[in-house]
Amino acid sequence: MSNPLAKMREECQRLLEQAVGKAYPGVELPASRYSKPPNAEMGELSSAVCFQLARTVRQSPAEIAEKIVKSINAGSSKLVESAEALNGYINFWADIGVFSEFVLTAVASEDTEYGFTKTGAPQKVMVEHTSANPISPLHIGNARNSILGDCLVELLKRRGHEVAIHFLVNDVGRQVAMTAYGWQLLGRPEPEGRAELWVGTIYAGVNVINELTKLRGELREAEESGRVMEIAELQGEIENYETAAAELRKRYPKVYDTLQEKLPQIKDPAAEIVKLNTAYENNEPQAVEDVRKVVGYCIEGFQTSLGEIGIGFESFDFESDLVWRKAAEEVLEELKDTDYIILDEGALILDCDRIAVDMGLKERWGLNPEHEIPRLVLVRSDGTTLYTLRDMAYSIWKFGKVDRVINVIGGEQRLAQLQLRIALAAMDKLSMGDNQLHYAYELVYLPGVKMSGRLGRYVTLLDVVEKAVELAYEEVDKRTPYLSKEEKTAIANMVGHGAVKYTMLAVDPMKTVTFDWGKALNFETNSAPFIQYSHARACNILKKTEETPEPDYSSLRERRERELLMSLARFPEVFEGSVEELKPGDITAYSNQLADQFNSFYAALPVLKAETQELVGARLRLVDAVRIVLRNALSLLGIDAPERM
Repeated sequence: MSNPLAKMREECQRLLEQAVGKAYPGVELPASRYSKPPNAEMGELSSAVCFQLARTVRQSPAEIAEKIVKSINAGSSKLVESAEALNGYINFWADIGVFSEFVLTAVASEDTEYGFTKTGAPQKVMVEHTSANPISPLHIGNARNSILGDCLVELLKRRGHEVAIHFLVNDVGRQVAMTAYGWQLLGRPEPEGRAELWVGTIYAGVNVINELTKLRGELREAEESGRVMEIAELQGEIENYETAAAELRKRYPKVYDTLQEKLPQIKDPAAEIVKLNTAYENNEPQAVEDVRKVVGYCIEGFQTSLGEIGIGFESFDFESDLVWRKAAEEVLEELKDTDYIILDEGALILDCDRIAVDMGLKERWGLNPEHEIPRLVLVRSDGTTLYTLRDMAYSIWKFGKVDRVINVIGGEQRLAQLQLRIALAAMDKLSMGDNQLHYAYELVYLPGVKMSGRLGRYVTLLDVVEKAVELAYEEVDKRTPYLSKEEKTAIANMVGHGAVKYTMLAVDPMKTVTFDWGKALNFETNSAPFIQYSHARACNILKKTEETPEPDYSSLRERRERELLMSLARFPEVFEGSVEELKPGDITAYSNQLADQFNSFYAALPVLKAETQELVGARLRLVDAVRIVLRNALSLLGIDAPERM
């Protein structure tokens, strides 16, 4: 794959080495970094090497720069036209004819592959993402996980890695058993409407009805005892649950009414839920059939919601499978064989900090050496195990299939994920700890919205996507009223889906996202619609010409043209950095900047009505290269590039 910017840097470095050898015989050129000058009027690349040389040759950077520039033989380079000294920096100018032809030809010839430089050390990588509890619909918070995970998959694949995409189904525990129990009371029906929303209503319905029964009983006791303050507090809680009950009944009246009729007749619903959960953990056939059925409905709903925006999985891994094959017990026995287990009042505890100190993990993993890592409870005093043991077993299973694991999990799990890696190291699986990454992210806020799965209150991913498409359709209809309804709908889908994805990817994962509809669907700046519109504009220019005249690449000398050329040239390195650092935001920022530069170019310089046919040809090739790179960059984000908007 071509890397025009790297080639330009190589030429600058060669010229610098030769010039330093002439100007300062015997002085070795330090490693030189090249940056982009403040503006295109100052050249394409700038070196600050003279500031490093000043300590060696005992001259000011400005004097050194002037002396080196006099020794630079730009005529020996095809790509570099000239160099100049400026305030101690050495700025290099590209031979615009050669450089622009090199860049634009590379983009055109490599087309859909341009920019995607391949790694020299491909790995098998597993990205586990989403892994939402299968008891309620995917909401806007889950969506950030899914969209980040999907983008990481695309980045890694384009870099040449073999990527497996997994979803851990948390099908063990009280919440899932509660949902399956409610489904049994309903008579084991098939879902109505949206499966994940229907399942979520069952879960929330059982919870709300049980809580109301309990709270009303407590209120009667408080009233009989005359506990005034407690009465007021209980009345407030009951009112909140009654509001939730009304909302659930409105959503699925048959589901809620049946649960409301049957649940109060059960002597101890909590005990029945525990009984079902125990039966499932013991792999009893009827429990397995029922729980897997309900969980399957929810997973089907997840697949529908995520499939709407082009996100899928290769494997759904069930936590229950780990339970049934006693994987957590095997891990526990292995940990017991280490010197790091502590028995404290009947509980088994892993001394994580001592492991980290003894094995040098704090230095190895860049942790604060002064920070004491909390101990991890493995088995409670009542003999029950914690989910972390199952996570350890799952990690070991993953590494039986891949070289590297990336877990996209919320930032609140930082400690648990670190303790997991430390436990792997303690079990003589240090390479697993080294190669498992917790890709953390923060929450998503919708102003004025408070979500609660227990109460059945959420803004679902599908709701957000549908609203985004609806708003996008209104904008597309205003901008291109002459298109057919089918065309407008297709474009609105691309724009709406892109708006949601870009919003989640453009913000650093460790910062919260406040979802703002105005910003998400802003066609004027820093949004997917803005970049998509720029791509469509490039397509529209190209459609207006039947034949591209022969170009004179040396005519692309305007500042805006040179800026575009340099941005196109640096795309391979932006991509590579984004993958190596796992920063989707680098791609969103680059795409926005390129779109912005292109729109400035378009507004200032005519393309089809340029002064000469040779300039028309050169600018058309520049426009086509922008089209290709915008499309390629958007593809990394999982966003389509419409040809008209």
